[in-house]
Amino acid sequence: METARSSERTRTAAERRRRELLEAADRVVLRDGPQASMNAIAAEAGITKPILYRHFGDKGGLYRALAKRHTDALLSALRAALDAPAERRARVEATLDTYLAAIEARPQVYRFLMHPADGAGDTAEAAPSAEPGFDVGRHSAPLLRRLGEELGQVIVEQVDLGPDSEQMARIWGHGIVGMMHAAGDWWLADRPCSRERLVSSLADLLWGRLAEAGDRDVKGGPGF
Repeated sequence: METARSSERTRTAAERRRRELLEAADRVVLRDGPQASMNAIAAEAGITKPILYRHFGDKGGLYRALAKRHTDALLSALRAALDAPAERRARVEATLDTYLAAIEARPQVYRFLMHPADGAGDTAEAAPSAEPGFDVGRHSAPLLRRLGEELGQVIVEQVDLGPDSEQMARIWGHGIVGMMHAAGDWWLADRPCSRERLVSSLADLLWGRLAEAGDRDVKGGPGF
């Protein structure tokens, strides 16, 4: 019994320490964006880099932990917008706006998650003393796929798209995420229009068959 309690305390302490390290990493990412380095994160957390590696394995492990943390929060916000008691068009616009508001509020986090650091990487040309930033380009695609699968699941649960509803919902889920990502990336860089104008224009693009599709009988919540 005592061994079990000791094991539980150790696990709880490790989880708490991991959260603290992720919070330190978040502070560095907010400051440095894609240029965030393991050296800077370890310094922010008041530990040595080997201890940071012990918790996350490598840069990829830390990136995946941060990506999950932020993707979980974004998915929760998107689901809340989709499930709000409002007309379908209003919920589509609220969902688009939720995504754009999130990347606008924390652009450095967005750039860290979606863009590799300029010139970063373990190359022969890099200065020996330089700590490269996170090469996140190879990690962003799985993150977008997760968003696409989650959105497709929401659509298949709430919208009747006919005989091939499940496959169509997955296609739409990934297509909508791709559209939001590409349009949001362009908009965040140049701000060529207001967020409201972008939301309205993207909703117009989506509004063809979605406006005509029937709702499923969803217990405990609105249709899509």
